[in-house]
Amino acid sequence: MQVFVAPDTMRMWSLGERSKGHRVGVVPTMGALHEGHLALVDEARRRSDRVIVTIFVNPLQFNQSADFASYPQPIDDDLVACERAGVDAVYAPTASVMYPPGFQTHVEPGDLASRLEGPKRPGHFRGVATVVTKLLGATAPDLAVFGQKDFQQLVIIRRMVADLDLGIEICGVPIVRDADGLAKSSRNVLLTPADRAAAPVLSRALAACAAACQRGERSADSINRIATSLIEAEPRATLEYVDVVDTTTLRAVDRVEPGTAVLIAAWFGGVRLIDNLVLDGD
Repeated sequence: MQVFVAPDTMRMWSLGERSKGHRVGVVPTMGALHEGHLALVDEARRRSDRVIVTIFVNPLQFNQSADFASYPQPIDDDLVACERAGVDAVYAPTASVMYPPGFQTHVEPGDLASRLEGPKRPGHFRGVATVVTKLLGATAPDLAVFGQKDFQQLVIIRRMVADLDLGIEICGVPIVRDADGLAKSSRNVLLTPADRAAAPVLSRALAACAAACQRGERSADSINRIATSLIEAEPRATLEYVDVVDTTTLRAVDRVEPGTAVLIAAWFGGVRLIDNLVLDGD
């Protein structure tokens, strides 16, 4: 496994592999790799001949300095995990490489970033769109793989890649969960034992929404109330939002149809977790 820090050498390696007829896939991450990330690597391996993992904790997408400072960054463990997973190359630039003196260009994600997470985290998706564009430029892949846990991010990236004619296939991979249903996240390690025990209420709320939908419930307000009541009944959870939206536009819907998702954000102590589920509206 090769490790690159500079974008030029990373790009040369990737283009060299593609010139040999190899299909190159990339898995962009912020490190602190867990089973969810490794599922993305597995999917990239299934769809590609060569797999790159990027590891970069992007300061542009944190609107709170304390959140950035507390984000886990176990780079040595991440490199071991990548090698064990059969990753061919890791791109791990420093902040000074990504954003050198004089850097001033950003990617504005548009209307899709104006709802859900957007108002709660000002500038977050601007930072995401900018760093993903730079990572895709440095790794020059045929394919990029993202997790569906960051659902809004996935929708924004798909739109950005299409709008900017980047010519890269974007693949979304279903959420990987612990045995109790909690979505895998690098932030989970920050939970206290009591908050960790409470956090699966998010997945239980989503399961209750799915069960209601299977029974024939189609009212988005009713689905919202089901999730809200369950989460608000958990004393260690502080609900930030439950939204029932169209999976393409991210706009709120009145009725559950094919292509409807429930998105949730809640706090457990000082840790903010998100989760989601696409509902079967047939």
